[in-house]
Amino acid sequence: MNAVLSKNNAPVAEPVRSMWQLALRRFRADRIGVVSAVVVLAGLLLCLASAAGWMASAWNQEVGPSDRPPAWWVSGSAAEPSSAQPGTLAKKGAATPTDIEDPIAAELQEAALSIGRQSSQRREPTPTDIVDPIEAELAQARQQVTGSAGPSIGLGDATLWMGTDKWGRDVLAKTIKGAQTSILVGLSAALMATLIGAMLGAVTGWFGGWADDLGNWVYNVINAIPSILLILAIAAVLGTKGEWAIVLILGLTSWTGVYRLMRGEYMKQRQREYVRAAEAIGASSWRQIFVHVLPNVSHVLLVQFSLLTVACIKAEVILSYLGFGVPVDGVSWGTMLTEAQNDLLVGKWWQLLSATLAMSIFVTALSLLTDALRDALDPRIVQQGGQDV
Repeated sequence: MNAVLSKNNAPVAEPVRSMWQLALRRFRADRIGVVSAVVVLAGLLLCLASAAGWMASAWNQEVGPSDRPPAWWVSGSAAEPSSAQPGTLAKKGAATPTDIEDPIAAELQEAALSIGRQSSQRREPTPTDIVDPIEAELAQARQQVTGSAGPSIGLGDATLWMGTDKWGRDVLAKTIKGAQTSILVGLSAALMATLIGAMLGAVTGWFGGWADDLGNWVYNVINAIPSILLILAIAAVLGTKGEWAIVLILGLTSWTGVYRLMRGEYMKQRQREYVRAAEAIGASSWRQIFVHVLPNVSHVLLVQFSLLTVACIKAEVILSYLGFGVPVDGVSWGTMLTEAQNDLLVGKWWQLLSATLAMSIFVTALSLLTDALRDALDPRIVQQGGQDV
């Protein structure tokens, strides 16, 4: 507790602040941590808006020509689609294509004349009902070309800030929808792993004995296998894809670090005076674990949760990139990187830029926020200026 001087130079004691109030004051003094928290909060709000359908709800719909460059790179009026995909038209100049020639029209006409000559020789009616096998497809193609040649060819060009992919879908909308998948999967998996590691670490560190031996054996077995190989092996054995499958896989394989730290913390807190006092007044072991000790080690859990979120986001991107993650009808940063790998070979770089830029900004901000939280919540760190001890 610090003391300040009043107007008459008499020492006046400052009001006692809790641990959380001191941590908040230290965190607010860290400008990098505050900026990182704003970036992370903005990313979470984008994910919630996407999940609620307020943003990027039409990410899977065609909104423009295929492989259109970003609006800030090439203006919408000057940009030319590189190739004509189904439903789009690569037009040059003012000419409007309205005629698609039948590749077998000449052969059909010659066959009709030949049959007519043979029929006239036999004095039979001339056949006029030779069916064109692709007549329906040609009519549909002419209708699409006629409609595509109208003013709707540049639909959405002014808002395609990150361009389109090979199917004419908005890359920016895909990035936002992919952020929803990757970030929410990372948060859910990190929460599951943190809860599992905290529970096992608290029980084994507090009671010891055979419970500690069993927990250490499971920890050593899982920790002896490289994490990415263990994740890929479980994903291959399960054989299921989807967001919840990824959450389950990552949650069951990422708890070992939290377990090790929580076990050590509970073994250390077990000998503290406040725990002895709680035991003396008759508090049960479970009440001491969750009511008395847990609040004093919550800063460790918070930091580990932030670290696990970063690791789980990276693992989800790797799984989706390798084909073990999000199914084909979904999108994440990993699937966008898979598509961008092929696009980059032909000079289409904007999907790769959008996915990597979004992932790097969020992951970097979350890592910096974790460092700031560690500094603010650690009671051994003294703020510069001697205000907090």
